[in-house]
Amino acid sequence: MSYRVRGAYFESCNCEAICPCRMVGGVPGGRSTYGVCFGVLSWRIDEGHVGDVDLAGLLAALVVRYDDDEEGSPWSVLLHVDARADDAQREALAQVFLGGAGGPHVSKLPWVKKARHLIGVRTSPIELVPDGDGYRLRVGSAVSLRATVPVETDVPVACGIPGYDRVGRELYADELVVDDEPFTWELAGNCAYASDFDYASA
Repeated sequence: MSYRVRGAYFESCNCEAICPCRMVGGVPGGRSTYGVCFGVLSWRIDEGHVGDVDLAGLLAALVVRYDDDEEGSPWSVLLHVDARADDAQREALAQVFLGGAGGPHVSKLPWVKKARHLIGVRTSPIELVPDGDGYRLRVGSAVSLRATVPVETDVPVACGIPGYDRVGRELYADELVVDDEPFTWELAGNCAYASDFDYASA
């Protein structure tokens, strides 16, 4: 299947900034700060398609949790796809961000490379807009994430999910509030990250 999606990537988890999972100054990351990691990842597609299905302007968000010490460290994931999408677009978004489209980008997605527990795919209004040096993300009434203050660093910081070849901005989260059964938490001052992404079939 031919596909390409590119645009803005934004995430936050409960780790301390700079998230120890990041590649910092070319040095690969390691374990999460607390051994159990939970957070929200999001993508805004500025240009993109899967086959002949146009995805430009649509968004997706993934609520996640994993335990470093659980055997295989499987990810529990809940995908939200943009409520503005039609049936074909919702299916295409799920294929890309759950790995069903295949292709090189799936090697960047740990919930595809490893065993995972897929809680479900939900349809939600999703908004991702610039705010300060970062973004504000809302996923219906389930997720409110805002990160505006950059972490001061003189070395490049990269995240494996958009790709270590893409340098982004490490941020402090103003808030990361999730009420999305079975996930519930409320955090501030934890890590966040913003960059671009570009996933393609070849």
